[in-house]
Amino acid sequence: MRTIGFYVAPGFQMLDLAGPAGAFEAANDHLESPAYRLHVLAADKGAVTSSLGVAITAASLDDAVLDTLVVTGGRIDPLLSAGTLSHIVETSRRCRRVVSVCTGAFALAAAGLLDGRRATTHWRYAARLQREYPSIRVEADRIFCRDGNVWTSAGITAGIDLALALIEEDHGFAIAKGVAQHLVVYHRRHGGQSQFAASVDLAPENDRIAAAIGYARDHIAEGLTVERLAEEIGMSLRQFSRAFRAQTGTTPARVVERLRVDLARGRIETTAEPVERIAEAVGFGDAENMRRAFIRIYGQPPQSIRRAIKS
Repeated sequence: MRTIGFYVAPGFQMLDLAGPAGAFEAANDHLESPAYRLHVLAADKGAVTSSLGVAITAASLDDAVLDTLVVTGGRIDPLLSAGTLSHIVETSRRCRRVVSVCTGAFALAAAGLLDGRRATTHWRYAARLQREYPSIRVEADRIFCRDGNVWTSAGITAGIDLALALIEEDHGFAIAKGVAQHLVVYHRRHGGQSQFAASVDLAPENDRIAAAIGYARDHIAEGLTVERLAEEIGMSLRQFSRAFRAQTGTTPARVVERLRVDLARGRIETTAEPVERIAEAVGFGDAENMRRAFIRIYGQPPQSIRRAIKS
């Protein structure tokens, strides 16, 4: 039996715990014999109060022997103490997998467990994660991300998607699919599927980066290379690329693609325009390029979205 330990700190987000824990619980129901034992852990044994004001009793992290450590999200400030971060590192060394949900990525980052790795977090905090921990390759538009034995997920309900992926790794597609059906969730949003549309509207503090995004919106049908955007706001290509990722947590090319997809989806849902014409109008060039972008971001092609609106 695999032991899953959920680390919580004061002000933790309740759904970061309940969502993934519910998925593992459902997996136990679908298997011939229970496969997961769940524990709630904290820096010190006792009650820990969530951001909702509901307290939960936790065991001590020091005593944990785990297969998988899941660090839940919640308050980013203040940072966990150096002693707690050290205990997280020590526990991670004894685990097969280390996982964070939502802003739990900040705890893993502070502990050094994400250095040199790809990672994600809630879209609202992705740019901050990139700024404060530049050695991490933050992929702001992913539902979840795996780099070796370290898994990170986007915000809140994305922890369920991550848990389904872990269950699938352990027990196969059929069990994970059955769990998803039990939870009445989509099985399953792929890790590469983008988060909320607003992830491209991060309101960068840098006026020049904000101007570049605005320029891209205004010239969406044109060829928007990174070089062109950098030139438009008077920055070198290298300076622009670094500043853009630091401010938004993603790349100019990903933002341009997302702007195009969001505009195209609006027209798909509200007009009868041919898909080919929409693709050209928003800068994809052809319908196949747009189709691939829709599948990557929304998990389905434009035609499926249009059919769903009509049904």
